[in-house]
Amino acid sequence: MTKAGPILTVVLAIIALWYVACVPMNVQETLTAAERAGVAVSPEGARERAEMGRFALMAQNSGVLGGSWSVDRARLPAPHQIVAELWNSTWNEEVYGRRGLVKSGSLSNKSLIYHGWITLSATVLGFAIGAGLGVLLAVGIVHSKTMDMSVMPWAIVSQTIPIVALAPMIIVVLYSFGIQGLIPKAVISAYLSFFPVVVGMVKGLRSPDAMQLDLLRTYNASKSQTFWMLRLPSSVPYLFTSLKVGIAASLVGAIVGELPVQRGGLGARMLGGSYYGQTEQIWAALFFAAAMAALLVALIGWIEGKTLKRMGVQA
Repeated sequence: MTKAGPILTVVLAIIALWYVACVPMNVQETLTAAERAGVAVSPEGARERAEMGRFALMAQNSGVLGGSWSVDRARLPAPHQIVAELWNSTWNEEVYGRRGLVKSGSLSNKSLIYHGWITLSATVLGFAIGAGLGVLLAVGIVHSKTMDMSVMPWAIVSQTIPIVALAPMIIVVLYSFGIQGLIPKAVISAYLSFFPVVVGMVKGLRSPDAMQLDLLRTYNASKSQTFWMLRLPSSVPYLFTSLKVGIAASLVGAIVGELPVQRGGLGARMLGGSYYGQTEQIWAALFFAAAMAALLVALIGWIEGKTLKRMGVQA
């Protein structure tokens, strides 16, 4: 309870501020809807209202501002509208929808669960590729001065390229070789996830101090024995920390990779919502992606706890 109290307070404060922000953000749409319903608003013309400031409109039409929290196609949907969209696009769509899992036996292509599964598949595959590549590069960097001087700078430079600009190039190049579908999105995810793993693993492999390394040299341990008995166990906490960052970055990469393709996934869902002005759909997909990221990070944290406990490390 001592931890839940402050967290709950911050969440409630954010929700309250969100509801307050909906009023000025949606005032134009609120007055338009009220005017169509026959309610007198000031000024009467939509052009005149467009030329006025939002707070001036609020001051002149305080009696109709309650509609700001239930506007269709709102600029900023209220929290309860997003919750309703999440419920409708998950449970209601799959249980009661004509294309849902209950009636058709397969996930509905209008469901966030369907699009989330597409994004999750690319995320996991890209994360596996990126994490594996990151670990291998880190081992090489630690044991090879040449790789340390050559590979590490390029790894750092690679992260300065905006992924939004790079993603379409990757998709086009791979498509020219006949590679499409899940693989291009996984490559983009791997691109974002390998760097934190490289940095964290290099830090972990270099964490043993000089006295520990000298002790193993005294016992005439080989490089491979030093790696397996000292460097690798010492790097495990660093590895899991970087994996948590990497899995979140991998999810972002998968979503960005879905934007140019638009063949399903949370990224395509967000883009479709922006095309048709369905802001509730955009926000629902964002929250669904955030929940997925939290669950993936929690899963890695659970594996970390089990691994460290098995190694005899006390939490």
